[in-house]
Amino acid sequence: MLREGIYLADRYEIVGKVGTGGMADVYKAKDHTLGRFVGIKVLKQEFSEDVNFVTKFRTEAQSAAGLEHPNIVNIYDVGSENSIHYIVMEYVEGITLKTYIEKKGQLSFKEAVSIAIQVGRGIEAAHNKHIIHRDIKPQNIIISTEGKVKVTDFGIARAASSNTISSDVMGSVHYSSPEQARNGFVDGKSDIYSLGIVMYEMVTGRVPFDGESTVAVAIQHLQEEMVVPSAYAPDLPVSIEKIILKCTQKSPDRRYNNIGDLLMDLKKALISPDEDFVVMVPLGQQDKTRVMRPDEVESIKEQTRSIYYNEEEDEEEDPEEEDEEEDEDGFLNPKMEKAVTIMGIVAAVIIVAIIVYIAGSFLGFFKFSDREKEKKEDTNVTQEKESEDKESEKVEMIELKGSTYEEAQEALRKISLGIEKAGEESSDIYPEGQIVSQSEEKGSMVDKHTTIKVTISSGAGEFDVPDVKGKSKNEADSMLRNAGLNPVFGYEYNDNVPNDQVISQSPDAGAKAKKGDTVTVMLSQGKETVKMPDVRNKPEAEARAALDAQKIVVASTSSDYSDDIPEGNVISQSIAPDKMVEQGTQVTLVISLGKKITTVYYSLNNYMIDLPRIVPSDAIRVEAKITLYKSEGEDKINSWTATSFPYSINQGNIENCSQGYFRIQWTWVYLDEDETEVTESDETTIEGVKFTQN
Repeated sequence: MLREGIYLADRYEIVGKVGTGGMADVYKAKDHTLGRFVGIKVLKQEFSEDVNFVTKFRTEAQSAAGLEHPNIVNIYDVGSENSIHYIVMEYVEGITLKTYIEKKGQLSFKEAVSIAIQVGRGIEAAHNKHIIHRDIKPQNIIISTEGKVKVTDFGIARAASSNTISSDVMGSVHYSSPEQARNGFVDGKSDIYSLGIVMYEMVTGRVPFDGESTVAVAIQHLQEEMVVPSAYAPDLPVSIEKIILKCTQKSPDRRYNNIGDLLMDLKKALISPDEDFVVMVPLGQQDKTRVMRPDEVESIKEQTRSIYYNEEEDEEEDPEEEDEEEDEDGFLNPKMEKAVTIMGIVAAVIIVAIIVYIAGSFLGFFKFSDREKEKKEDTNVTQEKESEDKESEKVEMIELKGSTYEEAQEALRKISLGIEKAGEESSDIYPEGQIVSQSEEKGSMVDKHTTIKVTISSGAGEFDVPDVKGKSKNEADSMLRNAGLNPVFGYEYNDNVPNDQVISQSPDAGAKAKKGDTVTVMLSQGKETVKMPDVRNKPEAEARAALDAQKIVVASTSSDYSDDIPEGNVISQSIAPDKMVEQGTQVTLVISLGKKITTVYYSLNNYMIDLPRIVPSDAIRVEAKITLYKSEGEDKINSWTATSFPYSINQGNIENCSQGYFRIQWTWVYLDEDETEVTESDETTIEGVKFTQN
């Protein structure tokens, strides 16, 4: 264990321990050269003393260092110092997906798909560099404090696959593919299986297979059917469940062809989660789950123990010595059995030759001197021995085409053959980095220690990317796949391109590409749809603002009276509220004029105003200021001034009033006893004046 303050490579200062795993301890450190914090994974002591493991560990870590991707914890450096073997990597502040699931229980399908897409992008970047992770599990997936998902431990899984794993085994076997459990051929589809198990755990909160031992769990991966995730997550959309089930098929041929195809379905699931679009590969007879015989189960147990515990193998044992030993049940291994067969044939030939010689000599057919007989016998024995030695020095050549250089090197080493690169050539059949030809064909007998020359694929030759803009989805998919390209479809709204037609592509038409390259195709979803807002009983300006916010156009307005809607507010809209419409849709509004007022006209004809009693009969002059009011209050209709009486009143066009009243101010003049003029005044009111309707 490293203490705080210790320096590695005179550069990395240990700040503190942040975690531990089955094979390594993880520390936070300060890189004083670049002035940043890094994570340092240090191998535990029991692995540091294993030369084979350290060699594989360094090789795979250096290979993984070539990976640079936002969803991968990037490796910066690999080093050794005083028997301390370490990897310097990007420091990510956050928690593992395992911890996150334990805290939340079950994740929503949207959150699970989002995490799976980010993990898938990281795996895809590795697969494009011919790197298989082999140990995808929630413990190796980190969620940063910013919500970024990153995959870690690329390169370590392969180095550990044939070495003892102590505390991390139980966590890994829950996510191992059936081919890993049986120690079979592992490729990118194994990572897809493991990611499927991770998705299962995210949406259900549990792993599909569990048991008291790694052997029990491994056998379940091989022969048990998992409980469908919807049994634990009833609201899980059908597309998510079928994606998980396709990823976790026991036969690799029934899973997704590659991680790109899986990512395409995951993206579509975010848009149309309830659409049943996942295409399951039909089940062949050879792919059906079957109950294993006891001897098969025992064999798997032994292989599983070898993978995860390595309890009975000595890693430094000479493979050639192993080949010469018998297996546990007392049977010869295949190479020893073949050698015994060859020796038996040689022995039979010798016996037949001796019998023929003795018979011939007895009958007098052979008349050689004793010396000639001895010489001939010596020659026969020598030739037979040479033939036997020659046969034992040969091995049967294996198939290398389709393997990587490293895989071929390991396979040839086991049969005592060497390997050498003869060059590179383009190939439409084998992806970049795989072997396309070998100097000795499969099945031929080759002398041991022969160096086999191999040619490596540089990938498919370049060609022009087809133009699929304006095509339908099916047409674009067919054109690109026929050209050997891998289309990935996305969707976006577009006002000018019809629904489900191609808007754009990347790389663009005419760009150079190789077979297997990915072409991202954006499809139109037509005009974006929005919900029609309810603008009824809103002021016209407010209604227009709400519609404009949704990019809905007010085509026209009309007006009408309403007893319920205030003047200036919207009475009705031509498209019902909450209906989904395309942006740019036109709508018509009806604006209220308020309550409708009906005007009725009245008139007052020849109404006579005469002198009241208050005016004396001896008045020499009289004047009256007459005002006509509506009966509702002080609403004046008209006024007159009269000096002679009776005075006739005529008034027309009186609106909405059937009666009224007069208010009259009287002024009169009379002579007193001294013949002096005296002026007096008073006011009278005449109520209940009826009007006649016109």
